[in-house]
Amino acid sequence: MTTSPRLYHQARWHEPVVMELGAPGRRGLLLPAAEPAVAATGDAASLVPAAMRRARPPALPEMTEHDTLRHYLRLSQQVLGMVGISLFGTCTMKYNPRLSEALGLRPQMADLHPLQDPSTLQGVLEIMWRFDHILRALSGMDRFTFQAAGGADAAYTHVCVTRGWLSARGELGVRDEIITSIQSHPCNPATAAAAGFKVITLPLEEGGYPSLDALKAALSPRTAALMINNPDDMGIYNPQIVEWVRLVKEAGALAFYDHANFNGVMGKIRARDLGFDACMFMLHKTFGGPKGGGGPAVGAYGCSAELEPFLPRPLVGRADDGRFTLDVPADSVGKVREFMGNVHIVMRAYAWARGMGAAGIHEASDLSVLANNYMQKGLAAIRGVALSNPDVTAPRMEMTRYGLGPLKQDTGLGVVEVGNRMTDYGVDAPWLSHEPWVVPEPFTPEAGELWSKEDIDTWVAVVAKVCDEAYTTPDIVRDAPHNAAIGKIDAEACEDPARWATTWRAFQRKRA
Repeated sequence: MTTSPRLYHQARWHEPVVMELGAPGRRGLLLPAAEPAVAATGDAASLVPAAMRRARPPALPEMTEHDTLRHYLRLSQQVLGMVGISLFGTCTMKYNPRLSEALGLRPQMADLHPLQDPSTLQGVLEIMWRFDHILRALSGMDRFTFQAAGGADAAYTHVCVTRGWLSARGELGVRDEIITSIQSHPCNPATAAAAGFKVITLPLEEGGYPSLDALKAALSPRTAALMINNPDDMGIYNPQIVEWVRLVKEAGALAFYDHANFNGVMGKIRARDLGFDACMFMLHKTFGGPKGGGGPAVGAYGCSAELEPFLPRPLVGRADDGRFTLDVPADSVGKVREFMGNVHIVMRAYAWARGMGAAGIHEASDLSVLANNYMQKGLAAIRGVALSNPDVTAPRMEMTRYGLGPLKQDTGLGVVEVGNRMTDYGVDAPWLSHEPWVVPEPFTPEAGELWSKEDIDTWVAVVAKVCDEAYTTPDIVRDAPHNAAIGKIDAEACEDPARWATTWRAFQRKRA
């Protein structure tokens, strides 16, 4: 049976902002009067210093519980209407188990404070200690920190550790270059530059990755580190990676493995076994943690024993008596984030890893690669869609980058218009790619192990349908979306500070 896009229409409510709702005197909760003994101590307002008291009551909407519930339910209907099939791409987006979400809301996690004495944090410290050891088993590294708030922050952690390592060796300022490739995630060159290093970017060559000769030409006594992800967002795994790392180490530099695309190789390879000195994992992606609204996030950074003294403080350790402690590395670079980072995401990742087990993690990587190559067969057959690095015939890993360059050339419609139209069929618009766009009009779907064959067939069918519309009825694609809560917007307003408002006060002022 041929898969067809589903009929779909998103909920649409003409819903005011909450500040415009309600009426004076309405209440969702009536607080009881203070007990006589409490009231006898005096007016509570008098406990607030005069200089800190409001001159007038806050401008808050007065609403019943029922009205408040309906308002946010309508907003959620407009947003959750798009919880369809989301093959986000370049990011391993996974289902977030409800059990982990429930655990994160329990007071044993939600009500902790990072300034508590470690003796009162033994449960959460044990989770961090045990998950540290799980990641050691998956990577071969000797110690992990969870302080970094995401992948870019983990890359920044590495360049900070690199500076500390170079300083201890008397080479800071001598080794001032970091090598990466044009298909590495932009956080690698960006964080290297932010830490004061010069960046050498290697171009792609035959096979879809830079050549050994290009790497050799870039290496010198000034090389501080290599920062690379493998496989890259094209889905191409560099089979020469062991030789790459050997040459970098031979030159006296460090090798950092950006494991943002770990999903297709987890349980198959270990960064330390390949010779890398450090690596990072995305807990808010690969390990089942939520990635909503840009966070919260954790970039778990692991390194060899040689680099361990430079890790950010504190690290979770275990004393001889079994108590868990907060340790300060001998030559710590300090902190890259407050306290111990987003610990509740570490808890979710620990629950995911324990639930999957070693066999489950190994199987998930198999399914991820299988799903991607199955999806590639369908997408590559669509008119207007091009495959990145078409000369590469080896199977791709957990993602493949495609381009709508042919469609753009034929119809004038590109990936943005196609993405807008895809939402009319109840699937999320795909992620395009990191800059720079080395593939014209790129999109990079990633099925991972989550999505079923039927889901992938539906997603591919939507792409095929929209591409066909671009050739036959282009206006319906150009003016999309049509079935969404909000139609095509004037994006220029987002660039004009005289028009947009992020606070109620600014909204009132600009509306007037």
